[in-house]
Amino acid sequence: MFEYIKYFSFPRLAGTDGEQKAVELTVKSFKDIGFADFQIHKESFEFSDFYSTTLMKLIMVINLTFSLFILMFAYISLYITVFITGAMILLIILIVKGLKHPEFPGFWGEYYGTTRSASNVFVKILPKKLPEEKAGNIVISAHLDSKSQTFKTFWRILFYRIWLYGGIFLGFFLVLLFIRTYTIIKIDLVVVWTGLWIFTILVSISNIFLVSINTHNKSPGALDNASGMAVVFELSKYFKEHTLDNFNIWFCQFSAEELGTMGSRFFVNKYEQEFIKGQIFQINLEMLSCACQKKNQIEYLKSYGVLPRKKIAPLLCKYIENAALEENVKIKGFHISIGAHTDSVPFHQRGYDSIDIVTRDAGKYTHTKLDTPDKVDPKVLQEACLIIRRTMRSLDKDFNILCKNKK
Repeated sequence: MFEYIKYFSFPRLAGTDGEQKAVELTVKSFKDIGFADFQIHKESFEFSDFYSTTLMKLIMVINLTFSLFILMFAYISLYITVFITGAMILLIILIVKGLKHPEFPGFWGEYYGTTRSASNVFVKILPKKLPEEKAGNIVISAHLDSKSQTFKTFWRILFYRIWLYGGIFLGFFLVLLFIRTYTIIKIDLVVVWTGLWIFTILVSISNIFLVSINTHNKSPGALDNASGMAVVFELSKYFKEHTLDNFNIWFCQFSAEELGTMGSRFFVNKYEQEFIKGQIFQINLEMLSCACQKKNQIEYLKSYGVLPRKKIAPLLCKYIENAALEENVKIKGFHISIGAHTDSVPFHQRGYDSIDIVTRDAGKYTHTKLDTPDKVDPKVLQEACLIIRRTMRSLDKDFNILCKNKK
């Protein structure tokens, strides 16, 4: 697997020559494993980069402007402040709602973004016992593109959290100011104004930081995501010779994940007529291992959101945890409030069971020139293969319970 890491460690931003080179090397790798030409699917698609490069800057500029307006009018009229706050929330909700399907460019994407071309590559292994159309589906995926940014992934996620929680607390102190001004409840004015200023400053700093993030094509992408690609290749090699009885297996190397999860979106849109909710499971591999960090282990995204925390695919999580226990491999589930946007998102949007397997400490190097092969630990990749292989076999064994008994 480490040979795959070295093989794919070069800049390969979607829509560039590097990405096309990675696509051709992916096709070659599947051929070297033993898949025939007709089994290897290379599918090209086009998308606008507006949603992944320009839109977030636009949101941050709007948010920064409104935050300063809110603070200014809080001294003049609370009613105007409440109106501005409501308008800002409504505008952001409308923008976020429009992001549900960014693979369709629309007006903004077409006229204010650059159209790029990219390609997915995947193979599909049919089951031994069931016809293809009656079988369940397991998707094992990674992304083949890479990118670098002005700041590391670690800092980007940190400032997203500051922006989110700072905004929540800013709203809280605005409510306190409103209560103090228009009710008989008297709250210390110094406390209220101190809170307003502190969280306005924090939100503004995070806005300025996030606006300054630009996308580059300089990262070798060893951790993010040649590590995930290596596991997909290795598992495809095994299951080519040891097919499941009841599941189609899709081994997918998606492109344009770093520019809005576009490859996985196009894949799901095209093949969702073959997927039945409750009979499809996706395991997505993202930046696995981090050899130079203490927390060099397998982790998985277990829940997300602020309040309430929403569990992600609890059934599949249980299978993953049991597989790790049986293989005597350590694995840790974690929660994230904001900042994760992977190729599992299009599957979650349709209610499919999907899980991301990652190593969070890899974020200290990803999206930079430092994302090099020496950061990858092949032992962790091997452990991921063992867990996923056992999970897939357990799902196959329980097919009648999982996929035929609707109750």
